[in-house]
Amino acid sequence: MSAHRHAAFAEEAAEVEVLYASLDKMKSVTKKIQGSMARLDETGRTVQDAIGPIYGNTQRLQAQNTNIDRILAAIERVKQPLDMRGKEERILRDKPERVGLAEYIASIDRTNQALRDLKMTNIRSNQNAISELSKLLAVGTGNLENVFRDLLRQDSQPIEPLKQIMQRLEFPRIAASKSAQLRTINSHISNNISQIAPSGELTPSAKIYSLERGLYLSSSLQNLATACISTARKVNPSATYKPGSCAIETYASGIQGMFIAEYDNICPIFGREEWGPVLSATCQESLRVFSSTLRDLDAHVRNHFVTDCYLAYEIMDVVSNTTFQIENRTGELKAAMNDALKPIRETAKASLSTLIIDIRTKISQVIQLPADCSALPITSDAMGRLQVMTTYLPPLSSIMRSLGDGGWQQPNAVTSSASVPTLKSFDVGADGKQLFAHYCSDTIDALLTSLELKAKTQLKTRAMQGVFIANNLAIIERAVRSSELQNLLAGAQPKIDSWKKKATQSYLDMWKESSGYLLDVQYTSKQPRPSSTGQAIDSAAILKSLSTKDKEAIKEKFRNFNISFDDAVHRQRLFKIEPEVRRQFVKDVQMFIEPLYARFWERYHEVDKGKGKHVKYDKSYLSSEIASLG
Repeated sequence: MSAHRHAAFAEEAAEVEVLYASLDKMKSVTKKIQGSMARLDETGRTVQDAIGPIYGNTQRLQAQNTNIDRILAAIERVKQPLDMRGKEERILRDKPERVGLAEYIASIDRTNQALRDLKMTNIRSNQNAISELSKLLAVGTGNLENVFRDLLRQDSQPIEPLKQIMQRLEFPRIAASKSAQLRTINSHISNNISQIAPSGELTPSAKIYSLERGLYLSSSLQNLATACISTARKVNPSATYKPGSCAIETYASGIQGMFIAEYDNICPIFGREEWGPVLSATCQESLRVFSSTLRDLDAHVRNHFVTDCYLAYEIMDVVSNTTFQIENRTGELKAAMNDALKPIRETAKASLSTLIIDIRTKISQVIQLPADCSALPITSDAMGRLQVMTTYLPPLSSIMRSLGDGGWQQPNAVTSSASVPTLKSFDVGADGKQLFAHYCSDTIDALLTSLELKAKTQLKTRAMQGVFIANNLAIIERAVRSSELQNLLAGAQPKIDSWKKKATQSYLDMWKESSGYLLDVQYTSKQPRPSSTGQAIDSAAILKSLSTKDKEAIKEKFRNFNISFDDAVHRQRLFKIEPEVRRQFVKDVQMFIEPLYARFWERYHEVDKGKGKHVKYDKSYLSSEIASLG
């Protein structure tokens, strides 16, 4: 057992000896390798020191070669614009019609690019070339502008807008093919102009367009502007203006049609940001003439305020609608149109108080009222004004809202352009129609108040005053019923009814004397007064109970009644009374006189024993006599 273990240890010891021998060999090899690496490193340093300067020179030479190549390329690029100048100059100094528009535009593009390249080089020696190319580009752009102008002039011969309006034709527009040419030219002019001059408000092509087409618009619309002034003047200056007499609606239609057509021409030619400015510039002269025309019409209205104020309302209505249509289609020109309308709008405002003042003034100037108590012409005139006004409710509603309720009662505030607005004038939610109804009510009230004051100073009796007021009321109510005023003035009826009641009371004053004779005293000295509860009355019995003196008093009452009644009938027949007023007066007299007379007659008609000496009328005769007044 021990011998076996000893043998194993001996074997392991032998293996360890082998390993130690191998390790010694590895150490020896390592030392040799380290020596070789040291020698190789020394050799590498020697080679690097020898080759380094040569490599550095090579790198610098390569960089220099690259820079030289770049310089040569830059020189070639600089030479290219200078080399092409002669060729492009021959093209650009020629006429685009001979060269061809496409080739001419291509030459301009090449010149423009060359100029841009020269400016990027920032070489001082190129400044002369830049100047020459800029001049050449200006020549080319100028020739393009001439082509642009010539193309526009082909379609810019003035027209007669009345033909389009009357025949309901579309206003002329530039053909699509020509618009494409104009768009191409405009885009090149716009692009190139920045190379030779700073940009202004409008490009040269936009200025050309606004000038040529602006002249076309103003020339075409001139006849309509002239017609507006001539048609506003009436043969009889004192005649009331008839709606539609002035050619303002035709003029506005021409402006609307031509401006919208021009906008449709502008859009395909110019960029979106240019549409508004170009349209405004193009329409500028036409708008100036339009504004001048409205000022002339405004002066005409102010010189004939009472008769021609309706023209101001008509202009407001027409121009406001036209402005809306143009602004709706183009989004432009609203401010310019409103500025042109402003003077006539102020005049329209002032007219409201002026018309009321005119009514008061004319009534105060009446020297003598009609002896037959007929209505004055001013009543028909005043109501006629209100009737005509109802045809202009939209503009009048706008005016009413700006003035506020009752604002028309302040003439100084209306006519002064420097007046301070009231809170009412800012009530944009107010009902314009309702405010106009208030104006109509105030007008009628001013009319009747002035008439009543005049009647009290010139008509002798209250009855005449009542008939006079009632006649004028009939004219007023007739005008209301036969027009749009009926719906507007429904709320004013109580005020009119109060005037009618007052007129009726005044009229019945002439029947009070007659009624007074029918109010008998009660004779109860001998026997009780007979019943008046509907039972038959015995006139003979009543008279039998009266003394001779009392009977004579009854006879005197009958005689006085006859005289007074006949006189009232006679005076009634002298009045000129409107039919509806006459019928109402008859009813009023019947209700007032007939019951009193019937009672008196039933009690005392036997006073003359049927001879008719004192009792002229029986109940039916009196009733028929009163009915005949109708």
